[in-house]
Amino acid sequence: MTIEEIVNDPGKISGDLRLKILGLYNKANAGHIGCSLSCIDLMIAVLFLNKSKEDTFILSKGHAAAALYACLNTLGEISDAELDTFYQDGTTLPAHPAPRQYTGIPFATGSLGHGLPIATGIAHAGKISGDNSYSFALLSDGETNEGTTWEAAHYAIQNQLDNLIMIVDKNGLQGFDYTDKVLGETASVEKWKAIGFETVEVDGHNILAVSQAIQELKSHKNGLPKAIIAQTVKGKGVSYMENKLEWHYLPMNPEQYQQATLEIKERYLNELTNA
Repeated sequence: MTIEEIVNDPGKISGDLRLKILGLYNKANAGHIGCSLSCIDLMIAVLFLNKSKEDTFILSKGHAAAALYACLNTLGEISDAELDTFYQDGTTLPAHPAPRQYTGIPFATGSLGHGLPIATGIAHAGKISGDNSYSFALLSDGETNEGTTWEAAHYAIQNQLDNLIMIVDKNGLQGFDYTDKVLGETASVEKWKAIGFETVEVDGHNILAVSQAIQELKSHKNGLPKAIIAQTVKGKGVSYMENKLEWHYLPMNPEQYQQATLEIKERYLNELTNA
């Protein structure tokens, strides 16, 4: 899809990619579905609407790998044949991203807390070289519990890395509980502003609003690293998955897969069904 097509009908690409993600998880009989559905609109806003060839994107919440693979497939970097090997023996597309031949996967991620440090180092290198590039990192809100995240944040502030854009997928759930019940609220706008990030809050499922926030922050050459706190819904688009902790892990059975695909077609692609 072209940028113009996405802007005119963001629901189309959101629905298409959701169907692609569901298909991958269904074939692999694997979990982490809810995590991918919560962040796919954020990836669209970055990868399809804002990332230049010189920029770097780090998926720090690597358990949402299927969402990244679906995007890179649509962008032409991963072939259909390769995508079909997701989670299979000998694949180059494992459950968490591994850096092999894909430029869109520069580092292995999934051990949470390392994405922002990597992206921060890349942003600093960009500043030193003066290449005008941006470094994007997509984090889960649970990842803001990690000490390495905060060390990287302070490093970015100290070195005035205003070419670093951190996006937090704030779906309110992590591995075993609601995020605010584990170590408290660590993904709030107030906290990130207080330590020195230029911070905005957006609806993480409004692709155009996320894109606009990115473009606005990129225009501010003020020495402040950037944070976008994106309010999202775990399992977004599938009624029985939304805001349900178990869909951090569960695979779908055939009936659940059928229901999920029907709901996505109705909600995003305006395809009415009789199911």
